[in-house]
Amino acid sequence: MTPFKEPVFITRPILPDLEELHVKFKGIWESKWLTNNGEQHKLLEKKLQIFLKVPYLSLFNNGTIALIVACRFLKISGEVITTPFTFPATTHVLTWNNIKPVFCDIDPVTMNLDADKIESLITRETNAILGVHIFGTPCDVFKIQEIAYKHSLKVIYDAAHAFGVEINGQGIGTFGDISMFSFHATKLFHSIEGGALTFNDMDFKYHIDMLKNFGIKNEEEVLGAGINGKMTEIHSAIGLLVLNYVEEEKRKRECILKCYRTYLRDIEGISFLSDISGTTNSYQYFVIRIDEKKFGLSRDEVYDKFKVYNIFTRKYFYPLCSNFDCYKYLPSSDPKKLPVARKVASEVLCLPFYGELSLEDVARICDILKSFKR
Repeated sequence: MTPFKEPVFITRPILPDLEELHVKFKGIWESKWLTNNGEQHKLLEKKLQIFLKVPYLSLFNNGTIALIVACRFLKISGEVITTPFTFPATTHVLTWNNIKPVFCDIDPVTMNLDADKIESLITRETNAILGVHIFGTPCDVFKIQEIAYKHSLKVIYDAAHAFGVEINGQGIGTFGDISMFSFHATKLFHSIEGGALTFNDMDFKYHIDMLKNFGIKNEEEVLGAGINGKMTEIHSAIGLLVLNYVEEEKRKRECILKCYRTYLRDIEGISFLSDISGTTNSYQYFVIRIDEKKFGLSRDEVYDKFKVYNIFTRKYFYPLCSNFDCYKYLPSSDPKKLPVARKVASEVLCLPFYGELSLEDVARICDILKSFKR
């Protein structure tokens, strides 16, 4: 088999029409209002609130700052139980708030926090649970909430992968105390850089909006030690345009997903996530797991061999956060305590997945993968 002539990357962002962009930018230029809760910002908040089916939403310049503010607003301290199988920002947010992360092993199927293992990690210092809806698959939100009520804990969700996900018609951003969404360029919906917090309490909106604006109440009053987390009018405008393309992109990705599943379903040693009844798909990533013994090659070997064919996959999320130099000293980072997470991190590979990817190219990627099997 011959390599692709042009590189095939893990994803490509939705890019709005340049003429549409020009019209948006022209309006911003005429208004001379570039940031600080302008017209585009207000409109995007309103539209995302509707799209995500959440009562309240606050836009941010990125998801990391949003998550930092969420922890600050909820006055979280001490220890927070979280997953080691996530992007570094999730754990770093805790450190930036002087919070000690406590890593919990993950579920072998969903790859999310194993809710059955959370209670054994709760101590007097535990203040909250920080779950991540990995690859858009929801955490066990109902069991986690039961645990939180029982032990008077806060619940925050990193929903960076879960844009538009619903559980029985309920927006994923309505679960827990606060959820964070990322609108980075790699995401299905993006504003190039951006993020949001969603919540069910009206009072949260007032205080979170103030915290992301330096804690400023008005021209003469500063009520708290805030930060600059505001989204600009430029990014808001891009978000508004990209939002118009999201449903079409999801339809394209749904076809690509079906194609991948059809071609790969009978390959021994290759498995992938199945749809969960009552839960919508985020179509953020297409993830496979490679069983080295059954497939004949390890995930790392497949990753390297794909590069020879000009196909660039991703080993999300490897290494585990618990392996980082800044966290490996923690008692909860002991590899013996995280056997499932270690296994999953060595098996997961994200394949190219975006609307512009042709079904012919999907078939070709699958044929190349099949050719690796021993």
